[in-house]
Amino acid sequence: MKRSEFNYHLPPELIAQHPLAERSASRLLVLDGADGAVSHHRFREFVDFLHPDDLLVFNDTRVIPARLWGHKATGGKVEVLVERLTGAGTALAHLRASKSPKAGAVIHLAREPGGAPGGHRLRVTGREGDLFCVTSQDGHPLADILRDIGHMPLPPYIERADEAADQERYQTVYATCEGAVAAPTAGLHFSEDVLAQIDALGVRRTTVTLHVGAGTFQPVRADEIEDHRMHKEYFEVDERVCEAVRATRARGGRVIAVGTTAVRCLESASRATGEVEALRGDTDIFIYPGYRFRTVDAMLTNFHLPESTLLMLVSAFAGREPIMAAYAQAIAARYRFFSYGDAMFITANAQAQDRV
Repeated sequence: MKRSEFNYHLPPELIAQHPLAERSASRLLVLDGADGAVSHHRFREFVDFLHPDDLLVFNDTRVIPARLWGHKATGGKVEVLVERLTGAGTALAHLRASKSPKAGAVIHLAREPGGAPGGHRLRVTGREGDLFCVTSQDGHPLADILRDIGHMPLPPYIERADEAADQERYQTVYATCEGAVAAPTAGLHFSEDVLAQIDALGVRRTTVTLHVGAGTFQPVRADEIEDHRMHKEYFEVDERVCEAVRATRARGGRVIAVGTTAVRCLESASRATGEVEALRGDTDIFIYPGYRFRTVDAMLTNFHLPESTLLMLVSAFAGREPIMAAYAQAIAARYRFFSYGDAMFITANAQAQDRV
């Protein structure tokens, strides 16, 4: 398939720059994968689309304040985006500078862009592909440095500096496992009140972990989407999740993934046998039309960038034409898009599933 088949025009003013005052006040577009029917709701009504036998699978990753600013010894400015902590004092990071730092270069960190150095230093020790290997030079664990002077790594389409409110709002209310540099944004709509309503209905909940990387915003550059190579992200699916999925199948319920990251976890753990298995490690699963889903029956997600791998994933689930038609309706109805935007609940097209 051609990358251009997943393009659409989005008016820039529909890109949400701030979250709503209340998490669950967002809108909810519902797409029936069986017939392509679209309906419009508020997220508070999400519970109305659940059944007591269903299982909701959440991604419990927690966003770290992964963005840092600093200077090279020459005075050149450097922006650091930690991709993954690899040890107490080491990490892989994206570095943005007028000239890429070489191995041995020291970055003097500051609290704000262009600010005076504040004592913390990183040394560049090498490269792994597009990422730089960096090491703390002052004896402090990198996690502590991030907590001290790091900023929330808001996506590139949010055209403002991070604010104090983002520390809480760019996290899900159930985030527990630190390691992501981007939020699993479908989960941002859930408040404690909505979760309590879900529990009262009798719907089960479980969690997987996928530490979302900055590569989630990486554009597809290949004209033929099959030629695209996905970035790797660390994930965990434990036996508790497998048992919950098996129990859901036994009682005739649906496995509903909250977010594309939960989808990628469950489908990665189902690759070997077709049944979800306990698994941890890196996944580079690329889901696009033609893929047959082994575990997920429905998903909650936000709206995704044109020509992105995530738009291709939801198109694999409900069909490209129904997804693109639903996006056209969302644009006409002035939905808010991307990370701080509105939500979409999608049930699968039967042709997308291994189970009939």
